[in-house]
Amino acid sequence: MNFRKGRHREDPEINLIPFIDVLLVILIFLMVTTTYSKFTALQITLPTADAEKAMQRPFEINVAVDVQGRYAINNVRVAVADPAALAEELKNAAAGKTEATKDAVVIINADALATHQTVINVLEAARLAGFDKVTFAAQTRRKK
Repeated sequence: MNFRKGRHREDPEINLIPFIDVLLVILIFLMVTTTYSKFTALQITLPTADAEKAMQRPFEINVAVDVQGRYAINNVRVAVADPAALAEELKNAAAGKTEATKDAVVIINADALATHQTVINVLEAARLAGFDKVTFAAQTRRKK
């Protein structure tokens, strides 16, 4: 016999609020107890060199770039606007040297606040002039 014939039966419902509360507590616990360590992707063993110091230094062309985008080659200011003109100035700086164009090293001394484009112009000029050895000069921070 069914005594509840006229009544509609409600479906049971799961209350999710306590479940979410428990998950948040677990999440906070995991965040507090997790140790964050530096992950290194590659283990590299760098080679060592036992060669003697070079007896002869290569020919160096120092290119300075200041904040305003002006260039100086071997401490002589040059007025150039594009990489092609700067390449000609680099070739002139190496003119008269017997092995200058083959083994010359272009050293870029750029101000920390110089724009990236002015430094890229020097790199492009070195490529156009045929200098394949380019390096950047940097200074180390003094310990206080």
